[in-house]
Amino acid sequence: MPKFLLHVEGAIVFMASLYFYQQNDFSWLAFVFLLLIFDISMLGYLVNERVGAVVYNLSHSYVLPLLFIVAANLASLDGLLMISLIWMAHNGMDRMLGYGLKYPTGFKDTHLQKV
Repeated sequence: MPKFLLHVEGAIVFMASLYFYQQNDFSWLAFVFLLLIFDISMLGYLVNERVGAVVYNLSHSYVLPLLFIVAANLASLDGLLMISLIWMAHNGMDRMLGYGLKYPTGFKDTHLQKV
């Protein structure tokens, strides 16, 4: 049951990100182009599994995009808000599809598998 809830949580984050993206009338072409760009964080695995997990998890946690969403709203920075919402959508989509945060023991060893 907890694993299912984590997938549902990801779906809700993904849908909420889409909603707020649409409400701000941002470019859907930019959304499609940038949605998967955050997976570049997997390049950390070229160093080793520990570095890869840290870099991947920093990129795929909800914390950084949420902080940037707040900062973008406070500073009225539409470009930053657009990218942050795409980033949040990416992370929600990943969780919805079952891609979790990584443990340093291996790329396929995720928090969703441990639940």
